[in-house]
Amino acid sequence: MSEKIRLYVDTPLGEGQSVLLSRDQAHYLFGVMRQQVGAYVSLFNGRDGEWQAEVVEAGKRKGILLCTKLTAPLRMPPDLWLLFAPIKKARTDFIVEKAVEMGARAIAPVITEYTNSERVRQDRLQAHALEAAEQCGATYVPQVQAAGRLDRLLADWDPDRRILFADESRAGTLDALIGAPGPWAILIGPEGGFSSWERETLLKMPQVVPIALGPRILRADTAAVAAMTLWQHSIGDWQGGGA
Repeated sequence: MSEKIRLYVDTPLGEGQSVLLSRDQAHYLFGVMRQQVGAYVSLFNGRDGEWQAEVVEAGKRKGILLCTKLTAPLRMPPDLWLLFAPIKKARTDFIVEKAVEMGARAIAPVITEYTNSERVRQDRLQAHALEAAEQCGATYVPQVQAAGRLDRLLADWDPDRRILFADESRAGTLDALIGAPGPWAILIGPEGGFSSWERETLLKMPQVVPIALGPRILRADTAAVAAMTLWQHSIGDWQGGGA
């Protein structure tokens, strides 16, 4: 079994379950990776854990795999959302990829007053999330939400979900204390920063925990990684604590 070959499939998985590959998956597995009948790969669907599956039919445009045994249970990431203002295409892709690798449960692009980006394609970002999950060994795939306005999101915010607010105006000593485990969200602003109204609104919310990410103002993609690292190290699942 090649541990490097993992495929996400949108079908139930279980012992003896057969899985029909899509045309693209068949091309990747048999045309690119040169796998043949009798080879083993890993499958996951974000619900049933990871399964070892044997190739029982291989063709140029289709393939059939048979689940043989469970190799890893479903591992849910902490209840952490990453909210970020979309930026340039490649850097937005980077944020989504790293959010999956670092253990976000949901990813949501938010439109702020100073957001300056091209149209956000939810389907393309979700595809990036799937690819990242395949590469990093995750058994859960976070959903990428449709882009929404920040003011509307805050107006309906769950009072029990705290927000780690990466506030560039607080640039200074890195804040190390975040808070107790529980539902959280991390909010990363656009390249132009948050507007005065947005910052004032956030700071008035009792759920908001403002944080400085060091003495220099970080780019949005760097800030997302830095904030998730700090949160995971403090109260996430990197130390086995979970949230």
